[in-house]
Amino acid sequence: MSFLFPDTPAFTGFNQPRRIEADIYDLEVEGELPAALNGAFFRCGPDPRYPPRMGDDININGDGMVTCFRIRGGHVDFRSRYVRTEKFRLESEAREALYGSYRNPYTDDPRVAGRDRTTANTNVVYHAGRLFALKEDGLPHELHPGTLETLGRYDYGGRMQSLTATAHPKIDAGTGEMISHGYEARGLATRDVAVQIMDAEGNLVREDFFIGPYTSFMHDWGVTEKHLVLPFWSTTADEERMRRGGAHWMFEPERELCIGIMRRDAGVDDLRWFRAPPSGVGHILNAFSEGQKVYVDLFISERNQFPFIENADGSPFDRKRATPRLTRWRFDLDKPGDAFEAETLFDDFMEMPTTDLRYQMHPYRHGYTTVVDMNRPLNVAGTIGVGWNTLCHVDMAENRQQRWYVGEKTTCQEPCFVPRSPEAPEGDGWLLSVLTRFDDGIHSELAVLDAQHVDEGPVARVRMPFHLRAAVHGNWVPGSALSRHTAA
Repeated sequence: MSFLFPDTPAFTGFNQPRRIEADIYDLEVEGELPAALNGAFFRCGPDPRYPPRMGDDININGDGMVTCFRIRGGHVDFRSRYVRTEKFRLESEAREALYGSYRNPYTDDPRVAGRDRTTANTNVVYHAGRLFALKEDGLPHELHPGTLETLGRYDYGGRMQSLTATAHPKIDAGTGEMISHGYEARGLATRDVAVQIMDAEGNLVREDFFIGPYTSFMHDWGVTEKHLVLPFWSTTADEERMRRGGAHWMFEPERELCIGIMRRDAGVDDLRWFRAPPSGVGHILNAFSEGQKVYVDLFISERNQFPFIENADGSPFDRKRATPRLTRWRFDLDKPGDAFEAETLFDDFMEMPTTDLRYQMHPYRHGYTTVVDMNRPLNVAGTIGVGWNTLCHVDMAENRQQRWYVGEKTTCQEPCFVPRSPEAPEGDGWLLSVLTRFDDGIHSELAVLDAQHVDEGPVARVRMPFHLRAAVHGNWVPGSALSRHTAA
């Protein structure tokens, strides 16, 4: 039996499946790692284990692979492991792909009908002593922070009733709470949405359900000290389309945005709805409340941002109109009506943001993003078809940027901010990003930059002996938290 991945863009070059579970002690380091940098940079992304059942596939439909760069004392160790989801286990036993198209169970082998489809391939988050691999079509999977061993699907002792949980939970640095939501919470393409709150000890203390205006790709959302912001946008799901073999998601150019806002200390009956013209909604940089005003900084495009999602009107993907731009939404809850203000802050092709997470949910100054500088050479990479070629520090107070262009034959991935110390001022620390270099074959390295001097480039580069497939999201866990976990 032939066992070959297809010779298509989703499985070649930068996107070639790696399928490598590795332990590497003492990676090569060029430059000098900051002595105070002590912790682990966890990343999660899709890495297909078997050639696709349907003959080809999209970039983000691979099995979840979690990688860890453990940094301490000027040294870096590396570990990678697949997340042992039910899908992973069943396909391992069969030695072939059993699950079909992205989030469409009607394309699956009958042997796995009704079985859990999540790949846990989108984010990895640490809360209350537990490390979770996340994908928004299923429940979290707990991993051992030291070994990356999969400990199992996690439903908070049976208390979580939603079938799904977001890949973008928000952790309140002040209270220790983790706030989450799940869409399609009662099943495939359902309009049910769950809002979930976990306390500082990791207990699920609240789960409220409501019916959304339609089933939307709610990949990210906004949480402030006082409010929850739930955007329903123009990419939607339809079960009948999936029954006919169609895609889970489709962009509806005429579908207006609906944004629900509620107080964190109130129930879902408190939801108030705002509306806006159709557009594509990307990731949230930050959100905060000032009295009855709610601000959300996020990345908005005129149309769908992803080449693999079809437009319902049959129009081709439009790269120019798909460009995400940093935009500020302003909601005044004292004013009647469903309108709000939207202001484009920067006109650049910008996405994959992070902040100093100690300032998430609050007024802030410093943000960090990736940029596609269209005036520089471009490389094919990732979910949008073109690789990010610039790392950017956005100063929200002074409305300015610092940039580092990563190189003609190089792409960068989502940055991760690490504070210099728990007491350091906002934005004082380091920025981590995995680079992929195409100058001598394809290989990867971890770049470490001073977060206040991004334009000066890396203070250190950590070299990988092989090419890492792209992660989607990742997070830093300080060494003080990891000390309670002993690696096998």
